[in-house]
Amino acid sequence: MPPRSQPSERHRRLGAELRKLRLSAGLSGDQAAALIDADRGRVSNIEAGRVDVPRNGLHKLLRAYGCPDGPLFDGLMAMAQDRGKGWWDEYRDVMRRPALDLAELESRATHIRNHEPLVIPGILQTAEYARSVCETFDEPDAQLDRYVRFRMDRQRILERQPGTPYHAVIQEGALRTRVGSPEIMRRQLRRLIEIARLPHVTLQVFPFEAGPYSGVSRSFSIFGGPTPALDTVRLEQAVASAILRDEEETSRYGRIFTKLTELALPRVDPEARPESHDGRDSLTLIQHLMYAF
Repeated sequence: MPPRSQPSERHRRLGAELRKLRLSAGLSGDQAAALIDADRGRVSNIEAGRVDVPRNGLHKLLRAYGCPDGPLFDGLMAMAQDRGKGWWDEYRDVMRRPALDLAELESRATHIRNHEPLVIPGILQTAEYARSVCETFDEPDAQLDRYVRFRMDRQRILERQPGTPYHAVIQEGALRTRVGSPEIMRRQLRRLIEIARLPHVTLQVFPFEAGPYSGVSRSFSIFGGPTPALDTVRLEQAVASAILRDEEETSRYGRIFTKLTELALPRVDPEARPESHDGRDSLTLIQHLMYAF
């Protein structure tokens, strides 16, 4: 099979981790190739995510690289065993590689932490809110329909049993920015409260009065792996997304997110009785904005 021209994030991550382990073990590409009866070019392609590594070959490499038994070893073995097939495959004709990678990252994460400063997170959007966002792409209606359907299908991770633990911190500005009609906004805000009823969902609002903080200006998501060493951070940018895999970088964003949760209003708790609210919290702010629209 020829090398892939567009490796998925899962393939790239497995290759990057293998390269890191090989270099840490002090082995050359030729030495690694000898372990799996291959040439150096194949090892290079494996480490770039362009070709698969057989499960038994991966096992040999991990042992030779000194990777101990545990979450990292098991996580890397699972990456190789998983062929990456999922519901997102049916969108390959319309969605670009980064969007497909996002769906796969969400689907395979052990937990997700998400910060959004400008819009409601895609995974929490109603179909009509999502369409209003997608209409800014200036695409044909048929294309927009697929974009919206893709965004709705991403929400499967919250609806399945057990659902993926999900924690979002949303800027107050994102809740106040009108997307579509006032009616669309009211239904979107009501949807946030409904989703927050799920036991595995935590929703907080970062209010204007919290003041400036260095982490509030950028949209990012942290996708938990079977071990923190396999966490992934996805940064949203104007024309593309960036992926961070280095453990020091992913840990830094984990600390930023923790600080955001500390500065944000208390989580939405739809089960709390109105008289139990002794101060401003995320739920009362969202309810207020529903009526403001």
